[in-house]
This record gives sequence, structure tokens and C-alpha cells, in this order.
Amino acid sequence: MNAKKQPRKKNLSAMRMVGAQMQTARKAAGYTQRALGEAVLADEESIASIEQGRRPLLPDLAETLDQLLDTKGLLLAGVTNMPEIDQFPLFAEQYMLHEREAIALSWFDNAVVPGLLQTEAYARAVLRERIPAFDEDEIETKTAARVDRQEILQRKCPPTMSFIVWEPVLHLGVGGPKARRDQLRHLRDCAELPGLALQFLAMNTPSHAGLAGPFTLLETPDHQHLAYTESQRGSQWVSDPDEVSILARKYAMLRSQALSPQESKGLLDRLLGDK
Repeated sequence: MNAKKQPRKKNLSAMRMVGAQMQTARKAAGYTQRALGEAVLADEESIASIEQGRRPLLPDLAETLDQLLDTKGLLLAGVTNMPEIDQFPLFAEQYMLHEREAIALSWFDNAVVPGLLQTEAYARAVLRERIPAFDEDEIETKTAARVDRQEILQRKCPPTMSFIVWEPVLHLGVGGPKARRDQLRHLRDCAELPGLALQFLAMNTPSHAGLAGPFTLLETPDHQHLAYTESQRGSQWVSDPDEVSILARKYAMLRSQALSPQESKGLLDRLLGDK
């Protein structure tokens, strides 16, 4: 995912206030932090971090807690109306949380290499193209955040991942010749990771189900299916089952239209001059 909106940072005092309200409601309902975590499929440390104001309470969890703890919408209202200053907006935080915890992830991109597969130099070059421009501190902060997200690729038990990328992306000279070649080599290495399928949609394909733009599909540990879409006007979090189903069908069609994973490795080999 390439963040399209200016990041915003949460007001820490407001986070602590919402956390304190959550703690009070939890205790009144007779839950320990561990028991509450088990009830909402979260770990005990996450519950503790939210209650202490070290981690934001996200809208979907706030809504679940309001129902479980009978707080009548109090927690969701607190999250929705929380004042913010310079940090990721809630929808982006929600996406990144689900990305870290996902058991399956499917990503289509037709503009750049997917963020989870970008080298540091490539990510920095992409961020430098932003209009209006980020300042140097923002570029470095965002580059580091994007690279940090890639730890899920090296996990002992990584999610099942599928990536489909339109072939012209591989021919763009983003960042210069060295950055492009290093990015191609990195993609070739990623293509060998267990549980990861990398496919390219060839330039001469007669059909293309992704003309409306890039999107990502996620499956959470409790088997909820979610999606995230991007456009020139920003990004959108999609949780409506009907809308997610449409994107899932598009992705299934794209997989049938794209080169196979083995053919895609061959394309990278040719571009790298290895074959």
C-alpha cells in the first residue's frame, strides 16, 4: 500500500482518555485484560497498550467493545471524534494493523511495485515523486515505515501472499538504472519465498480485470475478508461483504489472465539478463 494522505498523529491525552474509559468499562463488566482479549480475538498486550494510551483504539474494535461491554457507542464516539495532529489517519492505521495480523494477503498494482516488495531505494524514489512534495524528513520517515512493514515476509509463519503486477511497472526507471535493477533482483528473490506467489500481467494480454486501479484483499485471523483500494483522490478501506466480493472476483480473474508464477520468474530472469 502506498499512503496517499498526509499522516496525522493522534492526540496522546485523548488516546489515554479513551483507554481509561475502556479500562473502566472492562472492569465494570468483570473482564480481565486477558479475558477481554480472548473475547475479541486480540492479545492481552494489545488490550493493555490501548488502555494505557500507547496504542490507538481502532473503529472496528471500538464497535465490538461497545457491544460486548454495553457502553452504548461511547468508545466508538470517542475514537471517531478524537482530535488528531500529524500521524496516519485511522483508516490507514486500521489497514496496517490488519496487514500485520493477516493470514492471507492478495495485492494487485498497475502503477508501482507493491509496497511490501519495494527496496528501500525504490520506495524512497517513489515517495520523492509525490505532488505536492514531501520534505526530506517526511520522505525518510515514510521510507523507513514502508520498509519496516516488510518484516511480515520473513516471519516464521508468514501469511499466504499473492501479488499481481502489470508488466509496464517493471520497465519504469524509477530511481535510475541501479535502483531499477536492484528492485528487479529483489522481486526475483521474493518470488522464491515460501507461501508467496508473484505474477505479472503481460503488456500484450487481451483482457485485464484491473483497469479500475490497484487494490488489496486481506483475510484476518478470525476469517473476516476485507479490502483496501487506491486512487488519485486517496485510499479507501472496504469492509462491506458485497464490495469485498466484487474485488475478490476481480482478483480471481486477474490471476487467470496473468503469467503463471514460473513464467513470471522467467520474465524477471530475462529482464535481469540471466537467461
